[in-house]
Amino acid sequence: MSSLSTSIQQRLHNNMLTIIAIIAYSSAILPNNTVHAFQLQSPSSFIISTQQYRSREPSSFKFHPTQLHLAAIPPEDISDQSFDLAVIGAGPVGVSAALQAARAPHNKNVILIDAPRASGALMNEANGEDLSIGGPTGLFSKALRDAGKKISVSSLKGMGLRDDSIWNEIVASCVELASFNARDTVRQLEYAGVTYVQGYAAFADSGGSSSLFITSEDNSISTLNADNILIATGSTPFRPGGIPFDGKRVFDSDSINTLSRLPKSVAITGSGIIAIEFAKIFKNLGSDVTLIIRDNIPRNALMKIGLDKDISATLVADLARSGIKIERGAQVKKFIVPRGNDLAPITLDLEGRGGATRPTGAATNLKCDIYVAAVGRKPNTANLNLAAAGIKIDPYGGIEVDSELKTTANGGNVYAAGDVLGRPFLASTGMAQGAAAITSMFKEDFVQSGNGDDDNEDSDSKSDGAQCEVGELCMAGEKFDPKSLASNPFAFPVGVWSSPEAAYYGLSTQQCQEMGINAGEGVALYAECLRGLVFSPNGLLKIVFDKENGQIMGVHICGDDACELIHYGMELVKAERTIDDVLSNLYSAVTFHEMYRIAAMAAVDEAGARKRRAAAGKALTARNRGLAEN
Repeated sequence: MSSLSTSIQQRLHNNMLTIIAIIAYSSAILPNNTVHAFQLQSPSSFIISTQQYRSREPSSFKFHPTQLHLAAIPPEDISDQSFDLAVIGAGPVGVSAALQAARAPHNKNVILIDAPRASGALMNEANGEDLSIGGPTGLFSKALRDAGKKISVSSLKGMGLRDDSIWNEIVASCVELASFNARDTVRQLEYAGVTYVQGYAAFADSGGSSSLFITSEDNSISTLNADNILIATGSTPFRPGGIPFDGKRVFDSDSINTLSRLPKSVAITGSGIIAIEFAKIFKNLGSDVTLIIRDNIPRNALMKIGLDKDISATLVADLARSGIKIERGAQVKKFIVPRGNDLAPITLDLEGRGGATRPTGAATNLKCDIYVAAVGRKPNTANLNLAAAGIKIDPYGGIEVDSELKTTANGGNVYAAGDVLGRPFLASTGMAQGAAAITSMFKEDFVQSGNGDDDNEDSDSKSDGAQCEVGELCMAGEKFDPKSLASNPFAFPVGVWSSPEAAYYGLSTQQCQEMGINAGEGVALYAECLRGLVFSPNGLLKIVFDKENGQIMGVHICGDDACELIHYGMELVKAERTIDDVLSNLYSAVTFHEMYRIAAMAAVDEAGARKRRAAAGKALTARNRGLAEN
């Protein structure tokens, strides 16, 4: 992502300069400011318009003629064919699993089936390209976040650029990145020999679990047979009742990708990772942002999703420092969305949590250009006819699986991985589950190739390692089934792609105390290391350790590059490193990794560390105050 972000930055810079020059030239010479080469007359005429990446609901989806770069073949071309594996869903989980099965040592005949419009995915309507194939749900928001960090909307407005021109260039850059990823994914599928079709897959009513019906563009139905099936259809945003979603001014966390203009004001309901990400994205793009949360204490909501209390407080403080308004203990009672006038503001009537009356002085209504509901996700398991194949789901729609990720299908040949299983709704864990499912269904390939456990003398010593063991807890191993993930805090790192980022791995101090571990903390401020002080002073890194032996039990970070820095912290925890180990390491100067040593020093010299943090914090406060006044 870093190299792609650099590419986006350079392209934005060059294109903006070109656009400014052409607009200035056209204003003086061309009639009516027509600039046909760049099509800047209106958002609808720009080459990346709303229609080019707008998703449609399944009931109104329409296939475009297959393009060469899509590599998708019509479902009727594979009718009645048999495959070793059919993968339903072409997100990161489905694509990685299909590639794994098609490559050595498995070398299976694999078909990948996807209905990109059914999942609210990004589409380029100009050529029918599925921009989301192989990409995580948040790919577009990550690109939008980086675009917002690299350009100054206020500066561009000051130069006379219209909002639609600025927005179209931002979106074009995001689409370019998504297209780059999509075409690379298609290239890998072609090279691996994976058959790729677009259509709706569902199990047959007959009750078998080896046959699938594929509904094509003209509603004709083709059938295929597969010895094994992997369901990886991802998740969709949870849509509470009473919200008038229209995909134009009232959005969920997926349909916001279809936004066609730069909004002046945004209201967002939610207090989790996605809500915070979008709040910072739109604020960095120059919008006025209001975050509506049901909890009276914002950091409590973040702690419920696993964030450390100090990391949560740091994120909330950054929201306030950024100028994002937070309506605490509130929910929307009524939506008033003007019809026929997209420029008129939406009015939101607010009430207290659970319908209570809001406190005296609290806002009872607010106005905004657009509204976003970011209140969680749910497994995308509807319309697959799972019951006919004997596949059970939980009350939330998640597919039930065993420790090998095998479903309850009648034939015992259907597996599931990723968001369709429910929490944690992360691409990383989903891909690990996909890999584990392929290993489970084709385990005989390892034995035949001489790489099985029976033929590998070192396999037992590697698999039985007690890394991260705390009581009965240890690594999730190769399975990554939902029960292992839910019970194991060492299974995966968590990242919040807000600005600043937040990430954690392992235990928090509170979790240690609940487990009877006498835990201590070592904290380093970003402002205490040279790189942080100069480039990004707001943030902190915390090491949680066992006071009895100094073993590091968890790492928690909030600040620039936190989602990258956490992987070194993860290795410290997995390898059972101690505070002394960190102190004995040498870290390159002018890097964020210096904070690990500073935090370790704080762990052994708490009094001195408090004084150093107080001095750094005082200087940082004065610096922030000075920047605000200027």
